[in-house]
Amino acid sequence: MVQERVMEKLAILADAAKYDVSCSSGQSKRENKNKGLGDSTGYGICHAYTEDGRCVSLLKILLTNHCIFDCAYCVSRKSNDVKRAAFTVQEVVDLTIGFYRRNYIEGLFLSSGIFDNPDYTMERLVRIAKKLRLEENFNGYIHLKAIPGASDGLLKQAGMYADRLSVNVEMPTEQSLKLLAPDKNHIDVIKPMEYLKNEITEYKEEKKRNYKIPLFAPAGQSTQMVIGATKENDLEILGMANYFYEKMNMRRVYYSGYVPISHDNRLPAIGTPVPMIRENRLYQADWLIRFYGFNVNEIVGFDQPNLDLDIDPKLGWALRNLDQFPVDINTADLELIKRIPGIGFLSAKKIVAARQFKKLQPYDLQKLGIAYSRAKYFLAFASPFRLQQDFTSIQIKNHILNLQKSKYKNDFSNQLVLF
Repeated sequence: MVQERVMEKLAILADAAKYDVSCSSGQSKRENKNKGLGDSTGYGICHAYTEDGRCVSLLKILLTNHCIFDCAYCVSRKSNDVKRAAFTVQEVVDLTIGFYRRNYIEGLFLSSGIFDNPDYTMERLVRIAKKLRLEENFNGYIHLKAIPGASDGLLKQAGMYADRLSVNVEMPTEQSLKLLAPDKNHIDVIKPMEYLKNEITEYKEEKKRNYKIPLFAPAGQSTQMVIGATKENDLEILGMANYFYEKMNMRRVYYSGYVPISHDNRLPAIGTPVPMIRENRLYQADWLIRFYGFNVNEIVGFDQPNLDLDIDPKLGWALRNLDQFPVDINTADLELIKRIPGIGFLSAKKIVAARQFKKLQPYDLQKLGIAYSRAKYFLAFASPFRLQQDFTSIQIKNHILNLQKSKYKNDFSNQLVLF
């Protein structure tokens, strides 16, 4: 009977947790010691992908879907007529260990609605992580929600036991948050972010002086924005994300397309979900900002505040800046090579390394794994075509779009074509 009740809770609280997408492996390294359980060596859970491309699994649940807030976009809002449940601290610990022993999971992603107040909820999240670490000797990955409004002392304890902490900003702007969640404000979110940033930085510095100092949120912190519930454009969204990266040392910003779950007239109508491609384009733009050296205003601007849904943002930038092309792959610096459509971050590094030994030709680039059918429009070899004379930006865009449409119809999309 007890087991049936726990499994019923699991069904309810796992389903409620699916709307939180801010779970990932991070870069934690928590080695297994003293024959404990689990081993978090940079691996996350929840069918997330690690940096080496490995897919891993997570027990992703809410501690409770009871909540004192009435956020219009949230399925767990207090006014919503849904089945409610709450785990005890020990139930979450037992589920985690039980699933781990059966090889179902590699760690825990634990979020929660707010019980009575932030501290009351945060204290229970901390107790779960503490029990797993100290009583069960569990060394697997743990991601905890840092509850806005919780005391600094509880946040500090959470960082001692969790690999990653996340405080969800939820709405991209204060105006939208006030519209859909009148009891909340961005200041309450920014405050714990700043505290965690400072603590993580201090622990890293102390670790340099004393390697025995315990870990503190080694995988850093992340946040999530709900996209499409309100009318912010991509310029506003990416501007907020860039603020978090620059000012909060954020590891990841996640973008969650709003899933219509309410007839509230402040929200999009049920049956009109945010296109998945918009999420995808935001992640691509986010990647360009974090790893390719792009500025937000190079990707979107006041004259074009939204990303093109037809093409990826790097190609969009290249087509708007044809004056910077074609590029001589054998002499250009790494930063410019990274900006060529069809050439990824690692491929750009391989190109720079390989050209020390020979003058690269198109067939060499194919061996290095670049998408030559896309990159060829922006590269200069012995007989380059003249951009803006032989091809306009619209023509290049149409060529690439046609190639994408036909790539599954034949096997010629990867062949080298020289102009």
